Amino acid sequence: MDRIDEQILGLLRENARRSFSELGRRVGLSTNATAARVRRLETDGVILGYTILAGQDVPGPRGGLEVFIDVRLDTETDYDTFTTLIETDRQVVEAIHMTGPYDYLLRAYVPDTRALDLLLRRLKKKCGAAQTQTRVALRAP
Repeated sequence: MDRIDEQILGLLRENARRSFSELGRRVGLSTNATAARVRRLETDGVILGYTILAGQDVPGPRGGLEVFIDVRLDTETDYDTFTTLIETDRQVVEAIHMTGPYDYLLRAYVPDTRALDLLLRRLKKKCGAAQTQTRVALRAP
């Protein structure tokens, strides 16, 4: 993901109904190039969908799943690179560098198990996680 992808994501967060041509004008790309980038972001699981979140469907303390993900980094992955990459993921709300068999403990909120699967795939494919172990919170205190 580069600077232009970040700009596109920011614009879509503000208004997910923006046309490809408007997005392209705002980031300095053609309509076709912008559409290709958005489709790639969808395919890569960065954009999970376009939906209205309300009530219990909202990821976070009010709804969805709270998950704890132990992450062991690939030997080629730098700690700073990993933390920089996960800082842009809105589902991950906390990342703690740990001792023991895993390098990080992540706390995240996802709307459902499909979104959890996409998050885990993204951690491995894009962020350098070699292994993950996930626990789902059944209830909060």
